[in-house]
Amino acid sequence: MRTEDVLAATATGMWRWDNASGIVTLDGEAARLLGLPAAHVDLPEVAVRSRFHPVDWNEINGIVNLAVAEGTLAEALLRVMDGDGRVLRTVRSRSKPLENVTADGRTDYQLIGTLQEIAAPQPGTAAAHTTVTGDWRRSREAFLLDAGRALAEARSTAEVLRVAASLSMPGFTPDGLAVFGAAGDRLSIIGHHGHNPGDEGPFTEMPLDTDYPAAEVVRTGRAVYLPSPEEYERRYPAAWPLARGFGRSSWAFVPLIVAGRTMGAWMAAFRHPVSFSPDERSVLTTVARMLAQALQRAGVAESERELTTGLQRSMMPTLGPEIPGMAVAARYVPTGGGLQVGGDWYDMIPLPSGRFALVIGDVQGHDVRAAGLMGQLRIAVRAYASEGHRPDAVLSRASRFLSGLTDSYGAYGATPGASGPSRTPGTGGRDADGDEELSGPRFATCLYVECDPETGTLDVARAGHPDPAVRMADGTVLMRPTAGGLPLGIVPDTDYPTTRFTLEPGETMILCTDGLIETGGHDLDTGWARLRAVLESRPPEGGMDLEKLADLLVSAVHGPSSHHTTGPLADRREDDIALVLLCREGPGADCGSTPAHPVRPARRTVLTVAQAEPQRIAGARRQVRELLHDWADADQVDSAVLLVSEMLANVLTHTDGDALLVAEAAGELGARRFRVEVADSSDELPHKRHPGEMASSGRGVLLMEMLADRWGVDPRGAGKSIWFELHEQAKPASD
Repeated sequence: MRTEDVLAATATGMWRWDNASGIVTLDGEAARLLGLPAAHVDLPEVAVRSRFHPVDWNEINGIVNLAVAEGTLAEALLRVMDGDGRVLRTVRSRSKPLENVTADGRTDYQLIGTLQEIAAPQPGTAAAHTTVTGDWRRSREAFLLDAGRALAEARSTAEVLRVAASLSMPGFTPDGLAVFGAAGDRLSIIGHHGHNPGDEGPFTEMPLDTDYPAAEVVRTGRAVYLPSPEEYERRYPAAWPLARGFGRSSWAFVPLIVAGRTMGAWMAAFRHPVSFSPDERSVLTTVARMLAQALQRAGVAESERELTTGLQRSMMPTLGPEIPGMAVAARYVPTGGGLQVGGDWYDMIPLPSGRFALVIGDVQGHDVRAAGLMGQLRIAVRAYASEGHRPDAVLSRASRFLSGLTDSYGAYGATPGASGPSRTPGTGGRDADGDEELSGPRFATCLYVECDPETGTLDVARAGHPDPAVRMADGTVLMRPTAGGLPLGIVPDTDYPTTRFTLEPGETMILCTDGLIETGGHDLDTGWARLRAVLESRPPEGGMDLEKLADLLVSAVHGPSSHHTTGPLADRREDDIALVLLCREGPGADCGSTPAHPVRPARRTVLTVAQAEPQRIAGARRQVRELLHDWADADQVDSAVLLVSEMLANVLTHTDGDALLVAEAAGELGARRFRVEVADSSDELPHKRHPGEMASSGRGVLLMEMLADRWGVDPRGAGKSIWFELHEQAKPASD
């Protein structure tokens, strides 16, 4: 009796599908099951495909590929359709894929197997919820979507393992998991779930030639399915005594493959028996692929974080030893993407004179090249400062250094991020974070402050950087306009004028990069207004130290931070942030807090307006408003601003020297005195004039008499000092 006759007697047909020729060969029973005349026939693939439900046919390729990878049978349930689209019957196909590599390197398959009709499920029965109805497929697809999303969001190996442990597979959830990693000729457990601590001991640092399923999976790249304890003991008698104690009934060991390389194995153990049908093997294989990709991403991210930590430790120095009479705090927060290093930096440099220098700067860009230039520029600035140069000379030399350094980059004709000179000059690209890379020479902004800790004297040189701000002892914040020059690296030989002012006891100077000010769509004005609200907020009882103040400023921009943030950040910022706070201590002055004594300290500012810098009058007006930000009478504030502007303009117009402004607000809230003195080198005293209606000048003394509570002129040895006073009066409650 022929094999075909025996199979036909059991309603089983045979078929052969040649992928290369596209011909499907059916015996008589197979043809009958497909709704064709019961005779041996060779048909093109398209004719056979039209007999199957399109959803079932689309799954055949995945099932065949899985069977080829695992060396098993390809098994599928297929619905046979008639010409009107109705389901005639459901058949089970079991076939063996045979690979054939062609001369041109292409791989073709031949499927040789059987077709057998199965009973259609009845509504309300358990079988009605099997793969035939598609419910299991839909459940599987939903599970795989959720699993893929969860694994894609995991950002560390520990998170990946937690996600893997929480996966609830449709119909066959494992209760024990283990992930094995291969390194060299050893196999070790990366993580596990559903076992007691210490259970992994015998499986740690296992040689790859061990007779253990996970080791075989890594060696061969093929999955191992063990549906019963008997099968485990039969195939792996040496490892069975170790596995028996866990009380499992079925095991699946699936390779973790990334880019064609087996990086480890995933074990899923079940307390209940599992037959590992093709659908179940397909789910396990898909999860293993997603798990391997997630573990690789997590490994790369952890390596980048480790590299970031090393780069930050080498590029961002510590603040060094404590300075008598001074307190310093600093923060650096990267943008949150890529290597988390950029062009911002700060430094504190001991000087040969016994003073120290604070430096803060920002190299253009957020890529690796910006970080490299920043490191070189920081070292150069430290070297020039350590030689004893003054602030202006340090910045001039640094500008020359950076100009030559960026020119040497351009000499090779490569854009930032390029591996060599083959990239086209002048073109831009994208870095690893998607940020636009910058081509051509780079520039840097910088603020250099030389400080005398004994007197609080600060000499400031500025290269295109935001001005410093000063938080006074009572919380009032003043912007300190300073003379400045072009950013470093634009013009090799540039002069940088120096501005001197004094930091009084209890005052804190704030230096920062524009990332702290302009993040979130703010400009310089609105950004400083946001930070001013933090700086001027009254601290809780007991005061606020400098470290807490630094944290508050950073968190005002993007949320809680810590020293030199390293690790993953919750959000992606627009720019790096560097921040340095310098506070001068003194009797009754606690850095970063409002004094607890009842008498408020005086607010005082000193400003020089040179003949060549009339624009600084606007800065003087702004400082007056900042000093009087909580003055009871807004009209008096306007009067003070007008009088200061008039006094400074008169000095620049009617003398040949500079104007020195000293402004001070002292006393208790509601009863303060505001005094302004403007000194110049001219001996000519002001006198009252009677300007006509169309006159453009001559009203200075008249304004003094009308707006000031008191005013006067004090002659000096060389020049004079004009002053006025305003007395605060709290408005009545009815106002």
